[in-house]
Formats: sequence, C-alpha cells, structure tokens
Amino acid sequence: MAEIIPFEPDPVNTGVEKKMMKKQILPAVAAALCAGTAVTAYAQSNEKADTIGVSLRQVDVLANRATIKTPVAFTNVTKRELDSYNDGRDIPILLEQTPSVITTSDAGAGMGYTSIRVRGTDGSRINITANGIPINNSESHNVYWVNMPDLASSLRDVQIQRGAGTSTNGAGAFGASINMVTDAPSLTPYGEVSGSYGMYNTHRETLRVGTGLLGGHWSLDARLSQMGSDGYIDRATSDLWSYFGQLAYRNRGTLLRLIAFGGKEKTYMAWDYASKEDMAEFGRRYNPCGEYTDADGNRAYYRNQYDNYIQHHFQLHLSQRLSDRWNLHAALHYTKDNGYYDQYKTRRTLVEYGLTPFVNADGETVEKSDLVRLKYNVNQFGGGMATFNYLHGPWDITIGGAANYFHGNHYGEVAWVRNYMGPIDPLQRYYDNDGDKFDSNIYARANYDINNHLAVFADLQYRHIHYTIDGCSDNFDWNTGDMALLDIDRRWDFFNPKVGVNYVLGNHRAFASWSVAHKEPVRDNFTDGDPNHRPEAERLFDYELGYNFSHRLFTIGVNLYYMDYKNQLVVTGQLSDTGNPLSVNTPHSYRMGIEFQGALRPCSWFDWSINATLSRNRIKDFTEYIYEDEWTNPISFDRGDTPIAFSPGFILHNAFNFKYRGFDAQIASRYTGKQYMNNAKTEECTLDSYFVTDLHLGYTFRKVFGLKQIHVGVSVYNIFSEKYFNNGYCGAGYYMDGTEKVIYRYAGYAAQAPAHVMANASISF
Repeated sequence: MAEIIPFEPDPVNTGVEKKMMKKQILPAVAAALCAGTAVTAYAQSNEKADTIGVSLRQVDVLANRATIKTPVAFTNVTKRELDSYNDGRDIPILLEQTPSVITTSDAGAGMGYTSIRVRGTDGSRINITANGIPINNSESHNVYWVNMPDLASSLRDVQIQRGAGTSTNGAGAFGASINMVTDAPSLTPYGEVSGSYGMYNTHRETLRVGTGLLGGHWSLDARLSQMGSDGYIDRATSDLWSYFGQLAYRNRGTLLRLIAFGGKEKTYMAWDYASKEDMAEFGRRYNPCGEYTDADGNRAYYRNQYDNYIQHHFQLHLSQRLSDRWNLHAALHYTKDNGYYDQYKTRRTLVEYGLTPFVNADGETVEKSDLVRLKYNVNQFGGGMATFNYLHGPWDITIGGAANYFHGNHYGEVAWVRNYMGPIDPLQRYYDNDGDKFDSNIYARANYDINNHLAVFADLQYRHIHYTIDGCSDNFDWNTGDMALLDIDRRWDFFNPKVGVNYVLGNHRAFASWSVAHKEPVRDNFTDGDPNHRPEAERLFDYELGYNFSHRLFTIGVNLYYMDYKNQLVVTGQLSDTGNPLSVNTPHSYRMGIEFQGALRPCSWFDWSINATLSRNRIKDFTEYIYEDEWTNPISFDRGDTPIAFSPGFILHNAFNFKYRGFDAQIASRYTGKQYMNNAKTEECTLDSYFVTDLHLGYTFRKVFGLKQIHVGVSVYNIFSEKYFNNGYCGAGYYMDGTEKVIYRYAGYAAQAPAHVMANASISF
C-alpha cells in the first residue's frame, strides 16, 4: 500500500481555511451556547407531556403522519428502538431493519457518507422532514446525513411511509417519506453522558442535559456530540460535531418551541469506489480518491482531499389549542449551510478551468496538467407553514400549507496547477452560478368514519414551484470555447390527489388507496443536461392494498403495491455536449411488489420480528447508448424491458430480540438480492446478493451509586465477515480489438467492513 505523503507544495491551506474559519466560528459559538446536550431519560417525561392536551399533540406530531385509519403503508420507529443500538452510526443505518429498506456506506462502517433506499428508490426521491420542515436540499433533493451527525440521539421517533404517502412539505415522495420528530420538551430534569468506541478508531461522545420545567412554563434541553472514524476504506476518515438545543414555553393550550440543530463535518473522500481489479491488486480497502503520481514517479495521495461542510437548522414552532375541536400548528424555519470540497485532479485540460496552456522549460506546450480545485456550495433556505386540525365526531380534517424560498450559490476555484508557468491568481474562480427556488403548497386531508369499522380518506394537494439558475456552470462548452452558460427559468404546477378506504374490525385492518405524486427535475438534470432537450417533470400513480392482523402473541401483515411512473428520469448512457451523463425521461416504468411483516412474542423475554419484500422493478422498452469516441458518435441498443438500477427483487430483514431483567440482546440479519448498477441489465455491472448478521448485547444497571442507570453494551457487526458491496457505479465504452469494435464495461464498488466490534456505555442521572 502506498504511503500517504504530504503534497508538494501544500497549495490550499492559505486562503481557504481562513475563509471558512470566519464562517464557522460564530455559528459554532452560537451552537455551543444554544446546545448544552442531552441523552435518554425521556420515556417518563414524554408521558407527562400529555398534560398540554392530546389534541395539541395531534396537530404537532401527527399533522403529516399516518395513523391506523390512514390507508397507506407505514412503519413507526420509536425512540426506544432508535436508542437501543445507537452507537453513532447514521440514521439510515439505524432504519435498515424496516421493510423495503437498504442502505449504503462509502467508508464501509456506517459512519461518514451514508444513504438510504426504499423500494429501490434513492434518497433524492424520498421526502424527508424534521418536525414537518423539509430537510431535502431544494436543488438536489438529497439529504446528506453526514451534515447532521448523531441527530438520532435527539429524535422522539421516526415514521417511514412507503409509496406516495400523505401530503407533506418539500420534495415529492416518489418512493417513500421519512418523517422525523425531535424530542419533546422534558418536564423533569435529566442528564446523560454516553460514549462508544470500536474498530477503525470509530468513536462517539455525547452529552445530553435538560432543566425540566422551570417556573411552571419554561424548559431547556440540549445535546452536544463529537464523533469520528478512520473508516474501513483507506483514508475514509471523518471528524464530526453536532448539536441540538430546544427552548420551550408552555401554558394552557399553548406550546412554543425554539429548536436549533446542526453539525460540522470533515470527511476524506471515498465516493469514487474501486474496481475489482484494483482491489485484487491493492486490497479491498483501496481508495482511489486523491491518488496522483509525484515528481519521482511514485504513487501518492493528496492529503487535503476532504469534504468540509457546516449546517445549521433553526425552527420556531407554535402549537395552539383554539377550541375543543380546532387546533393550530404553525412554524417558521431557516437553514444556513456552506462548505467546499478540496480535490486533486490529474491530467485536466487547462482551458476547462479558465487557464491558458503554457510552454514548459523544455519548450513544449502543455494543455493538460494536474491541478487542485475547490468546489463551494453556500445555501440559505427559509419559510413558514401552518396546519389547522378539526376533530369532531366522525370527522378528522387537516388543512395546511407552506411557502419556502431557497437560494444557493455554487462556485469553483483553482488553487494550484503543477509546474504552471504564467499568471494565476490564488484561488482563481472558474465558474459561478446561483439557484433560486420558490416552493409552495396547500392541502386538505379528511378522514370520515362511515361507521365504527369503515372509514374513507381523501387528501388533495396543490404545489407550485418556480426555479431559476443563472451564471456559468462547471462544464466547459467546446462549441463556444467557454464555461457553459446557465439560463434556467422553469415553473411547475402539480395537483396530487389521494383517496382510500380503511376497514378495522377487532384485530383486523385492511386498506386500499390510490395516490398521485409529481416530482420536478433536480439541479443536475439542468446543469449537466442538454440545453435543447430540457427534462420534464415525472408523475407517479401509486396503488396500495394492505391487510394486518394483530394478536397479543403475534402480528402479521401484507401489503401489495404497484407504482406506475410516467416520464421517470433514468440514466441511459447518453451524454451531454459537455460529456456528462444525462437523465432522460422514459415514457413507461413501474415498481410492483408485495411486502410481508410478522412478529411473534411467545413470552415476556423474547420476540421475533421479520419482514420481506418481493418485487419487480422494470423500465419498458429501454434503449442504451454507448459512445465510440468519448462523447461523440453514440450507438443505440434496444434492451427491451430491463430491471431498474439498484432495485433488488428480494429483501429480507430478521431479528431475534431477548430481554430479561437488565439484560438485552438482539441477533439481526438482512438479505439483499442481486442488484444491477445500470438500467441495461448488464451482468458485468452487478452487486451480488449478500446476507449480513449483527449481534448486540447489553446490560442496564438501575439506581446504582445514586444514578438513574448505567448501561454497557457491545455490538459485533457482520459477525460472519461477509465480503460484500452495497453500492457502486457502472460505465461503458468501446475499444478496438484489431479491426473489431468491442464494448467494455467498467465499474466501481463500495466494499463493506468484515466483522468489527463497537462497545458503548452511558450514564444517566
């Protein structure tokens, strides 16, 4: 393995660190003042919080949530479940035992860059909210969990709705929605210190405190966390800080909360992945990010190849009881984030970075050279929302709306060029553009009980989006000899109706629903797209049919779904004029499947839970494009009906849970079927099926040494050391074999850690 050596010279740390330091000091100080920190002494205080009225909680917590009377497929993950095995791994990893969910980890051990897919749909198609406030980035629709490390320690619970779900704020739910609710204000004082440590130098230190009720009206809760890991993948290090703070005021029928949470991350890149050929030569932990050849011809790594980001969320919530029948929840929010990544690029064409080719000491004209680039993103997002709830007799009606505005500035700088001869400004800017997005919606949802067993449901939403991008992109336009200009001005108006019926009789529940969802294209669809063929919005018809039976000894459930897409944006192999992959509207595609859930509790100290998804995910009449010469001369191939990329046909989760007095244990397994990494059903570009088992052991000592409790535990992940990949990419091209053109495929894979151990401990007082 090559040595990680300092770069010659160290080009970047002059202006960048100083520039970012000013942006980070004030928010960090504010975070420290606003967020002392907290832990898990919550179950009792949550029950007492009901003194402000069940109807207030209905508006505050359940405004966009499904209940037993809502005809959608959903899963609730409680705080106790989140806390049970929360040793610092990201929220996607903590949710991976829920139906139809698979997760990824760039660093290979669950900390750093992670993602979640539900029913095969990626994170940009999953609507994610915290207390009803959108978390998805308005332009990319992605959620970067690494920007909110250890948020799970401050969550009351999480609901995952599969399919189109109920109307919500923010990005359209095209596969699922994840609704997170942060901790309720505690009525009793508490404190907790917890820590975790394990292999790959993975660790987490968390402090949580709460004042309890002060003066009969006020309370303050706070959390501060520090986390880090060397990662399983070489150099995939992460250094993470996060905070949560909540100031609450309550009076009869009124609850006012000011919430702040966020994080700061520094993560070495590991998202390029490695080919199987490279792993055979350099090992499974090989990371190609930052690799270059030094002046002596040796393989080396750029030491500053980091992603640096800081993000702050501020929310002001008012829950107000208006009468015995009416309740109001209103909120204002503001999110501020900024950061950059520092990247070494080899053999780059200079004119693509606003630089002039130069003549070197040997008299040769140099048009390509190694360089270091910095890519920045500075965002602001704010808005307001209001929800009215009417509950009386057979009627449960919710009327709501929201208006949000987003501004994002994207720009890039060249920090250094190898052996460059000629004038170059420090941190020379080579592209700069702004994205502005206004997103508003109104909705009305009603449940009507026809009788004690049968209820009907209707949910109508209107959504308006206005999105503009101005400036020049980071793509070079060879037709004009300059950076590609961006002049995007698009508007969309969507109507999203949902109707259904729900039947409950004793232990039986059955439902059926039909929903419509729309989704606008994301930023990359425009910046990397073809100006002559702009992408269109996507549409989803979602059909759901479910049945559940619950008994004190066992529960079983089954859900059938058919998700019919029109104009779904998929990668076909086509490239833009600047050589970037295009997402193209495909006329017809679908996902259909059956989800099974079951649980058995034969005795008080043992339960068994299991869920499985069997699905078929297809693009109809798919056409693949492969290029003869970089991004010119495309050749098309009719591939027929093909599986949608990263959509396994079978997913299984199984858990055996033991709890006796202070002892608890879990054996959790997950199976993920074969996945294609492109939409052309290419056997050379697949993720093989994998079966992974984790073991968790813990013991809780209660009321010892004057403390509420002490908990110690240990987790062994991937106990059978399954060698598997849970993410990757696939590309294609041509090469000449004599006089014959032959298609070649290339792929990168995200290798995951073999058996590894994490220990954890917490003290509550």
